[in-house]
Amino acid sequence: MLTKKIYLIRHGQTDYNLRGVVQGSGIDAPLNLNGRKQSASFFEHYKDVPFGKVYYSGLQRTKQSVQGFIELGLPHEGVPELNEISWGRYEGLPMTHEENKYYESMLERWSSGDLDYAIEGGESPVMVAKRLQKGINYILSQQVETILICMHGRAMRILLAVMLGYDLKYMDVFSHQNLGLYLLQQNKSGNFIVEKFNCGDHLKGLELL
Repeated sequence: MLTKKIYLIRHGQTDYNLRGVVQGSGIDAPLNLNGRKQSASFFEHYKDVPFGKVYYSGLQRTKQSVQGFIELGLPHEGVPELNEISWGRYEGLPMTHEENKYYESMLERWSSGDLDYAIEGGESPVMVAKRLQKGINYILSQQVETILICMHGRAMRILLAVMLGYDLKYMDVFSHQNLGLYLLQQNKSGNFIVEKFNCGDHLKGLELL
């Protein structure tokens, strides 16, 4: 059995990120200038890694974040199951004081174990975990040893909890940043361990807006 090595990254910055506006799966925003710089910096640091295949979500900001690897001619595929959580009616809204209070109260509910709770019109962590499990099962079923996956912040937290066997209520221990890297190595027992945790070494020295 091939033991997998997964380079798991969050997409680069968008204007929504810069302005503190909720994106989610319903907002298909492109990378901004900062995001393109982050993407280029990640590519320069990791372009010599022998990736067998590159995966990204169904939203353009993830594909744009790995465009350098695609242009190398590496096999690549969009996997919509990797999409960000749906934030329902809050998508596209700025985080006002009231919205932030609601968001914090929702996170408290999730961290207390109420993982079926969802924003109106959106998804719960349990719902997201089920589709992410389907997506990662598909990726791991491929005969590829070294994998690059680009996805989204909240979905990444949920996926890491699923892959590492954490209760979902602890998903917020997995911090993230735009173009931050988690490096996961599978051992002979089939379990994954984290070799790099939200690593941003490749982003040092970038001049951002």
